[in-house]
Amino acid sequence: MRADFARWARAALTGGGQVAIRLVDEQEGRTLNSEYRSKDYATNVLSFPYEAEPFLMGDLVICPAVVAREAAEQGKPVAAHYAHLTVHGMLHLRGWDHENEGDAQIMEDEERKILAALGYPDPYAA
Repeated sequence: MRADFARWARAALTGGGQVAIRLVDEQEGRTLNSEYRSKDYATNVLSFPYEAEPFLMGDLVICPAVVAREAAEQGKPVAAHYAHLTVHGMLHLRGWDHENEGDAQIMEDEERKILAALGYPDPYAA
């Protein structure tokens, strides 16, 4: 899967960069989400940017148990969900956000474009 993560991350990267992608169990995911976002549950992906473009540096933390559960609930292939969350996290590292409806639509459109280029379907399709 290392090559897959690298391909997904590069697809969302403009310019150079160095990003660590770490897979964690639910307890660590919950601890990190609680500590950094004040939310007491394990989440699918967390982004920790250190430097912005043109040379991006940061960490992505992904919780496989949450990814697998969400993929099953949404009827999606696990690989497609990993691809989506990796792209989503990379966009966060680049400074994108979805705190309001307008920004969310712009970010989702960019995710759809990147994922389509990778051969994955629209992750937001019903």
